[in-house]
Amino acid sequence: MFDRYLHTVITEGAVQAQRHGSATVEAHHLLLAVAAQEGTAPQRVLASAGLDHGAVRAALDREFDHSLSTVGVSLPSLGLPLPGTALERPPSMGATGRLALDRGFASAPRKKDLRPAHVLLGILRAEVGTVPRALALAGVDRTDLLARVQTVIENGDLG
Repeated sequence: MFDRYLHTVITEGAVQAQRHGSATVEAHHLLLAVAAQEGTAPQRVLASAGLDHGAVRAALDREFDHSLSTVGVSLPSLGLPLPGTALERPPSMGATGRLALDRGFASAPRKKDLRPAHVLLGILRAEVGTVPRALALAGVDRTDLLARVQTVIENGDLG
């Protein structure tokens, strides 16, 4: 079951990356993919914190705009390609995506103990980067969210 979930999240993460014109699947694309998996334990944890797929997307958009404005740049002035612009090849796994998955995998004592919530745990454990900045700008208590994910894992929720 975990392998199927992981494949789905990575595949959906690649779709999210492609939609945003990114050549790599990063942690924030994986977070969007997790939020899109309706009825799963990780999606329910995110939703309990007010983070459905739309709210995650909005938080990431705010983080992007905020990061640009910090250096005095506005999005319209950049003339960036429109999201969804076709890439020559499918996105590959990026550094933050790989690190998020590695953190999630490392949090289980054995591979057979991995659950879907471990993927979310790995994403949320990042101390720096797009995901923690986006969650902070959205007013999400990342420590509380991590505790909720850990509780789901400890309770053995397989979904």
